[in-house]
Formats: sequence, C-alpha cells, structure tokens
Amino acid sequence: MIIQGVLLGSPAMHAAGLLRDELALQGVESDVHDGYGLALVSVWADLVVWTDGMVYRWWAGRVSLRTGWRLYAVYGVDNPATAARGVALRYAELRDSHPRSELIVSALS
Repeated sequence: MIIQGVLLGSPAMHAAGLLRDELALQGVESDVHDGYGLALVSVWADLVVWTDGMVYRWWAGRVSLRTGWRLYAVYGVDNPATAARGVALRYAELRDSHPRSELIVSALS
C-alpha cells in the first residue's frame, strides 16, 4: 500500500508500488515483487519493469542493429505517471502479439 508522502518498505518497493498504482489507473494489471534491493513490476509476457528506487527499466522490444543487444526504456522514479504511460504503450504492443493462453483465460473465467 502506498500512502502519499510516506515511504513504506525499501525505496525500490516504494517506487514499484507507485508505478503499479499508476498502471492501475490506466487499466493495466500488475503485481510487485521485491528482493536484494530491487523490485519488479510484472505486467505481461516479456514485460517486467525493474527498479532500484532510482529508475524504472524495461525491455523496449527492440534490439540494437549495431550491437545486437536489447534496448531498454529507462525513466526516473520521480514521475511514475510518465513511466506508466510508457509501460502501457509497450503492454498494448505485447497484448496484441502475446494473447493470454487458453489455460489463463479459463482460470480467469
């Protein structure tokens, strides 16, 4: 739970909770996990945001043509609403290309 102006848990967990709350306002479900100084916001297949309490990071879905490495989106934790918009855009891309499995759909029915 996030209470405005009060830090509950580690800075990473606090930042993850703020992002989860902003995603919920945009209709995007997620859950938060923490450990070893990091917190993860799990959103969808191939979309996990991690934070150390200073920045949010997630795979942007692209690979560098020059290096072949994955390219990541990085946002400061000072504006979780802006980061949530970026995550929501990536979520929309993935939701279209990675629909829920039949097992998940039946479990949610």
